[in-house]
Amino acid sequence: MRAVVLGGGGLTGQVAVRALAAGTVFTSVVAADLDRALAERAAAATQGRATSERVDLREAASLDRTLAGADVVVNAAPYPFHLEAMEGALRARVAYLDFGGLFHTTRRQLDLDGRFRAAGVLAIPGLGQVPGISNVLVAEATKDLDRVDSVTLRDGWRDLAVGGPELAFSWSPSTFLDEMVLPAVRFEQGAYREEPPLSGAEEYTFLPPVGRTRVYRTLHSEPATLPGFLAAKGLRRCEWKEGGPGIELLHALAQLGLGSDRPLAVDGASVAPRAFLLALLRREGLVGVRPGTEPNDWEVLDVAIEGTLGGAPATRHAVARFPPRPDWRFSATEYAVGVAGAIGAEMIARGEIRGAGVVPPERAVPGARFRELLAEWGIRTAITPPEPSLADDPGPLPRGSPAHP
Repeated sequence: MRAVVLGGGGLTGQVAVRALAAGTVFTSVVAADLDRALAERAAAATQGRATSERVDLREAASLDRTLAGADVVVNAAPYPFHLEAMEGALRARVAYLDFGGLFHTTRRQLDLDGRFRAAGVLAIPGLGQVPGISNVLVAEATKDLDRVDSVTLRDGWRDLAVGGPELAFSWSPSTFLDEMVLPAVRFEQGAYREEPPLSGAEEYTFLPPVGRTRVYRTLHSEPATLPGFLAAKGLRRCEWKEGGPGIELLHALAQLGLGSDRPLAVDGASVAPRAFLLALLRREGLVGVRPGTEPNDWEVLDVAIEGTLGGAPATRHAVARFPPRPDWRFSATEYAVGVAGAIGAEMIARGEIRGAGVVPPERAVPGARFRELLAEWGIRTAITPPEPSLADDPGPLPRGSPAHP
């Protein structure tokens, strides 16, 4: 079987390529990227188990050549290219998944459901870390509840690396900038409401090693699909918050206009502030793990759910703890996003995920099996009650690590 990772040279795409190549489900894994050098680097890290190609998602012919003969496509490219990638998957009749469309693109992707159903092709938007793991955990945590009144997703991170920079990006800096400048969207009393980015600040205590962290509302994909999924159980409120080192600084940069795409005349040249900032971040080594440092950042997702069980009030917490992958030199976010996508691709290939249409993770993915596979890669999850907390459980070493049994 053949798997193609679009954007396979990017931060999360490299992890997906490496994880897929480490498995036995696919006999062919392709790292495809606009930057051929990045694709070649991703393939080289697999010691010959993956190949590389150049692909331009803006050109249908280029995308069609890359997807010819594929069984599953993992789209790790930036979310503005998701619709082009989905059109290519539809033409090629190949199962598709991506890592999230930042709410608005996700909703546009759902509009393609009828066409994918008619073609008998499955597409799962947002099967990465958050969204992805977050959605599946919500489905698992609410399946036995009579009612679900509210779902609040909080995500926090902490970097324990020695000598690391205060601000660094472990996923697309352009997407993160969008979260800083676009209004957050939350679901309240049956309707979507826009809020200013980084509003609703609160202090929240996550599991160790993240601990006490200030989190804020930002634009995210989970509220785009979870209200529909939980509508029959009466969901009235759903929102996303996140926080960790660097988020306030990035918000300040966005407030200064450095997230803008509108060109600015500087000494006779026309420069878009966002393009300048992204180029500067790359030059300063602030995208991905900085050379000479060992990743030691951790991320924790904590989903608070309120509802009823047997007519009595019930509260659940669905928690996931995301470790870094030092031997691969990937941060917690890079690792979790790429691994989740690779697991999803393998489950599709094995027939553990079936169906057709555009189906969000909470509807498409068998939760128990997905969580079992996450644990094999060192990503621990818990739903409390009834499961024990992860507070004192470091979890197993990830599959393929040097010390893994």
